[in-house]
Amino acid sequence: MLTLRQIEIIRAIMVTGTVAGAARLLNVSSPGISRVMKHAEASIGVKLFNRRGGRYSPTAQANAIFNQINSVYDKVEDLQFVISRIKRGANSELKIGSVPSIANIMVPRAVADLRKTLPNLLIEVDILKIEDAADHLLLGKGELVASSYKLDHSVLACEPLARGRLKCIVPETHPLARQTRVTADQIARYPLIGVDPSDPYGRIMAGVFSNNALPYEVTIRARFGSTVCALVSLGLGIAIVDEFTLAAEQWPRLRALDIVEQTIFQTYVVHRKDVALSTYATRFVSALRSEMEAVARQRARRKITSR
Repeated sequence: MLTLRQIEIIRAIMVTGTVAGAARLLNVSSPGISRVMKHAEASIGVKLFNRRGGRYSPTAQANAIFNQINSVYDKVEDLQFVISRIKRGANSELKIGSVPSIANIMVPRAVADLRKTLPNLLIEVDILKIEDAADHLLLGKGELVASSYKLDHSVLACEPLARGRLKCIVPETHPLARQTRVTADQIARYPLIGVDPSDPYGRIMAGVFSNNALPYEVTIRARFGSTVCALVSLGLGIAIVDEFTLAAEQWPRLRALDIVEQTIFQTYVVHRKDVALSTYATRFVSALRSEMEAVARQRARRKITSR
């Protein structure tokens, strides 16, 4: 029986008519071509070529074999074409969900990274409330969810994604705007926007206020970080938002201040335990984690520079 390698070499000699030509076509050495050719003829017990003046011409008894070799080679090329389409994501889709804080900036950046190697992959992104994340997966609406909260469900797996910090944002004309760091006590002196104690990030900040026995006033609540940033930029108050929402630095009229108290949070990738993540999903998670970790590295560099 001929191997695929032998078939490839036989066809290369058929196409070029010489061993040297076949070697150039396949980017291998001429002696290697000759050895495989002799072994192939010995294996099937049929002389495939007449050799005259360095030229190789098919023998009469080999024509039927050559017809089959061409057919096999065409099928191999078809297989390679299908594989290449799959690698580019053709006829495939990736459905993902994300909470707003990660979906605003980080998910688009990860999608852009993924698109470089999977230009034909259909990608569907749903922005979810944290309370809808479990149903999104359990009902098969998506393959994974990027979450700001660890979901407790027997069917769902939560894997650490990246760590982040909360920031205090103020209008550029605000009294706190001249500072680079603020305390919870300073924040509590001003009307707050968007700090909902039931939200994962709101719960962190509410805990900080509670631990320091600080009363605070929430005057406007908004779920999306982009909405909170817009409200603050209009001078309607100050707010606590996650650093991933601020990563694009698209709010020139705002100042983002470090908070002295610890406000570290962990994000997660959530998926079903009983369904393995696709290759596309795994690559997306890798890209998303890389983009989110880059924000932390940028924060660290700024701290070193400011010292």
